Amino acid sequence: MSQIYIGYDFKVNPLQPGTEILIAELGYAGFESFVETEEGVSAYIQKDEWNADILEDINVLDSEEFKIEYTFSEIEQVNWNSEWEKNFDPIEVDGKCTVRAPFHPAKNFEYEIVIEPKMSFGTGHHETTFMMLQFILENNFENKTVLDMGCGTAVLAILAEMRGASKLDAIDIDEWCFENSIENIERNNCENISVFLGDASLLSLRRYDIIIANINRNILLNDMQVYRESLNDNGQLYLSGFYKEDLPIITESCNNLGFNFVENKEKNNWVAAKFKIS
Repeated sequence: MSQIYIGYDFKVNPLQPGTEILIAELGYAGFESFVETEEGVSAYIQKDEWNADILEDINVLDSEEFKIEYTFSEIEQVNWNSEWEKNFDPIEVDGKCTVRAPFHPAKNFEYEIVIEPKMSFGTGHHETTFMMLQFILENNFENKTVLDMGCGTAVLAILAEMRGASKLDAIDIDEWCFENSIENIERNNCENISVFLGDASLLSLRRYDIIIANINRNILLNDMQVYRESLNDNGQLYLSGFYKEDLPIITESCNNLGFNFVENKEKNNWVAAKFKIS
């Protein structure tokens, strides 16, 4: 018997960053899959997990910055592979790395990552993921211990292992991301990545040379102390998931904990930044 879903079609204006904020909030509310459209996003949740007040805590719907309209209906199980095949194109990063789905033909790149994204954040299309992939390509990960915090699809951990990292942990609070990360790690024949379901509370006894965290500003600020305590001497911290105007408060928080700002990247007002323990 096929699973029944409730499907919502959202029209978002302006499209960005409204769509990204909406997807993040819907994910926390229990929506399982998203397909971005020309006008916004289609979002799906199992009928068993749905209730009439499901959108009550979706704050962006009440924001004066965005106009969001929606309709919803009951649907049969969605063929996610078909949906992604229509909407997910391969990406290329600096001529060195490609991220593609299993249904895309292979390309001759130094690093080729195959991702079955489902609903998980991290196909490389979003600016923050793209910039973090760039940082991994540009920096030395050889024999490093690495944490991918808020791993999504584990695409960053996968590239870090391909770049020589010796031991990696990938952590996400979302069970769908946890399961999807395991699938993608196996699909890319990675052997050094362990995946955990949870949050920063898992880090109390763990230590790393490098921490990668592509989440959002508030979670980064909340967990920064834990990141500092989990880094070895001369450890490096790569952060993204926030906007250009948030960089000063992120940098101040890092400086207060003994990090030095090294550099940052910008793409469509999104920022990724590198810090190092002083």
